[in-house]
Amino acid sequence: MGKRLWLAIQKRMTLIKSLFMFSVLLFIIREVGRVAHEVSGQQVRTVLASLSWGTLVLLLVGGFIAVLPMLIYDFTIVEFLPGDFSRGYIVRSGWVTNTFTNLMGMGGLLGASLRANFYSQSATKKQVVYAISKIALFLLAGLSLSCWVALILLFGFDVGRPYQGYWLWLLGGGLYFPGLFLFTRLNDSAFFKDLTWSRELRLIIGSSLEWGGCALFFLLIGWALRLQLDLAAVFPMFVVASVAGVVSMIPGGLGSFDVFMILGLGMLGVSRADAAGWLLLYRLFYYLVPFGVGVGLFFHDAGRRLNRFLNGLPVAALRRSAHLFVTTFMYFSGVMMLLYATIPDVVLTNHLYIRLVPYMFYFLDQVSNIIVAFLLIGLARGIGARVKRAFWPTLVVLAIAIGNTLWRENFPGGLAVLLGLVLACLLFARPELYREGFHYSWGGLLIDGSIYVGTFLLYTVLGLSTFSGSHHRPWLPQSWLLPSTQVWLNGLGGLLVALLILVGIYRYLARSRSAWLQQPFDAERVRALIRQFGGNEISHLAFLRDKQLYFYQEDGADQLLLLYRQRADKLLVMGEPIGNQTKLGPALKQFMQEADLAGLRPVFYEISENLTLRLHEMGFDFIKVGEEGHVDLATFSLAGRAHKGERALVNKFRREGYTCEILQPPLNDEDFAALQEISASWLGDQTEKGFSMGFFDRAYLDEAPIAVMKNATGEIVAFANLMPTGDRKMTSIDLMRERHDAPSGIMDGLFVYLFELCRDQGYRGFNLGMAPLANVGVSNFSFIEERAAHLIYQYGSSVYSFQGLRAYKEKYVTTWQPKYLAYRRRASLIFTMLQLMFVINRPAMAPKTRLVPRWLDRWLTDEINWQNRR
Repeated sequence: MGKRLWLAIQKRMTLIKSLFMFSVLLFIIREVGRVAHEVSGQQVRTVLASLSWGTLVLLLVGGFIAVLPMLIYDFTIVEFLPGDFSRGYIVRSGWVTNTFTNLMGMGGLLGASLRANFYSQSATKKQVVYAISKIALFLLAGLSLSCWVALILLFGFDVGRPYQGYWLWLLGGGLYFPGLFLFTRLNDSAFFKDLTWSRELRLIIGSSLEWGGCALFFLLIGWALRLQLDLAAVFPMFVVASVAGVVSMIPGGLGSFDVFMILGLGMLGVSRADAAGWLLLYRLFYYLVPFGVGVGLFFHDAGRRLNRFLNGLPVAALRRSAHLFVTTFMYFSGVMMLLYATIPDVVLTNHLYIRLVPYMFYFLDQVSNIIVAFLLIGLARGIGARVKRAFWPTLVVLAIAIGNTLWRENFPGGLAVLLGLVLACLLFARPELYREGFHYSWGGLLIDGSIYVGTFLLYTVLGLSTFSGSHHRPWLPQSWLLPSTQVWLNGLGGLLVALLILVGIYRYLARSRSAWLQQPFDAERVRALIRQFGGNEISHLAFLRDKQLYFYQEDGADQLLLLYRQRADKLLVMGEPIGNQTKLGPALKQFMQEADLAGLRPVFYEISENLTLRLHEMGFDFIKVGEEGHVDLATFSLAGRAHKGERALVNKFRREGYTCEILQPPLNDEDFAALQEISASWLGDQTEKGFSMGFFDRAYLDEAPIAVMKNATGEIVAFANLMPTGDRKMTSIDLMRERHDAPSGIMDGLFVYLFELCRDQGYRGFNLGMAPLANVGVSNFSFIEERAAHLIYQYGSSVYSFQGLRAYKEKYVTTWQPKYLAYRRRASLIFTMLQLMFVINRPAMAPKTRLVPRWLDRWLTDEINWQNRR
């Protein structure tokens, strides 16, 4: 019969628990409603307002201390589990678990679930369940012992006599600990095998400290409220209310505990308003505030796991957002302060400005506003460029600006939150500030320069207009006028000081300069690399010494070489990397990482399709810049109708006694003087180009053989220097120059001679160089930039004969290879092309520029004349 009844009870246990919970909730709702009816919110606010800031801080610290003993459970539970857990991890996990369980309870289910989540890294599900179960047995041990202490106070010392009627609650709660102790010590099952005396004692002490700390904190609140009652008499009632809260199984004993305490405190003469305030402070500082910290730690842990699962993308996105927010706010506040300092009467009558005023900094006078404004703008440029050195000055400036703003009376409350958020975002975004160097981009210089120059010009014009008489400014509204000469002069002085500040900030940010950007030219090192791995069509240009060298090494040995020239924040790389092409991937990666750390952005000019696609995968956009003509020397011949004109021209030169020779380096003084005279005659009053082509320089000419064309008397009338590549696949020429009185078509004769000579020496191809913009943007689906370039190719012959150069080379070219410009995404293509143009038109040894090569004009003229003669 009893067994059948027990089975029936077990079968309906869920229903019984639900009915019990429902009845408790009804009781709580009725009592809470009655209390709320008797206690007004104003009364509670009055109780809280009676506390000083020092008392509130004391309660805040006391609440955290009262929660700390619960961490003993977590330091003990890890002893039952395999694996190592750091103390910091245990503290964070334990704080989350205990504060969540404190507030939400759920019959221990939540705590067990959270601990299973935190400590199951290297343990089986069974091990975790067993460990949690052992800990759960001792959670109420401290409350049970507190029941015995309360009984002793009630009946041994007559403390808390009004509560003696609750002795049955205390006795029931007190019997839990003896029963638990006997059960764990006398039970010899495997479940309790690892529950040693020391661990059990530690759990009992931890539970006692938890409930004792909780009770002492509750009494501390009563002391802080300065209520006239015996605080020791409150302890038994606190224990009774805690037991009622546990029995009710409501999260945190919410409602049941509060009702018991309000009724119990009323027996001691505490008013309902004071009791409600007491409980409110208890809930706030013991439950809600620690729970808020736990929520933060929980999301930190969950976010870290999610971040690890998503390969760091969430944190990276948040840091970039914080970085963007700080940069934008600094620019915004700087501009707002600048407007306020220069034309205050105008901006203060502007409705949009007035709406934005609550979100800016405030300083005492006009000069300080101007100076701080440009400090913010200058440092914002460094923060925006992710420069490491910008962090501490920005932190100091923001701290001073925030302190000065909040020191003023009647500042907007929302501003304090916003400024705190700015500082927090700056600290959070600090890992984004990783670059060692700073280089002004043209876009950044244009923006910052426009802000300063525009402000200076506007302020100067306003000042001159204000103090030059009314008849000089009928167009200027009254609100734009400055109040006095002194104000104008102060502002003008502030602008001059701000200029020095901007220059100082730039020099400070740009002071760190990477060693690899300052490497001296090492010709022998270049030669050794070319000898070992071979060169390419631009490797010989390294000896011009107008480009810097970047060597990629492995185990101290040079593998690849990049030629580049710096312009503003760009590293303009000329052509393909030279050397061991199997190391191209790691070489590009290292080059871009070091350039990024230095605050520079690479741009690759005249590169092949293969390298363009590889760079595109690394975040580069590209545009086609032309085609490079290659002559197949194995099949080259002047036979046939297509080369009838060239064949007749070569035969003419032979009849007239013209000969071709190769001058081997180094040049003697006589030959050099002859070549120098030809070069000067060819250039006329124009100057050399550089970067992507050679210029006349003795050291450069002494690096390779030179092909010369001599007349019948043995005088040199034209020359071209060869560009060896270190192998027999391809060769080319660079400088092609002739005397002003050389016969028409002399360069064709030199070309034919070189084709035949190089073929006899075993070369398979001859590179005739670029035809700029050839076949660029011919499709309707081409990039808009390429289609614009096609218009230049079609109609730009007055500046540069693009089509003529293509037509001239077409006579000899077997195949055309496309060439591209690759630049970083989101970089300005216009600025990039302008910087590239300035570099090409300004070689290291020539200050001036020229747009149209004279040899091109002569070649095209010769070609037209020859066609006419035909």
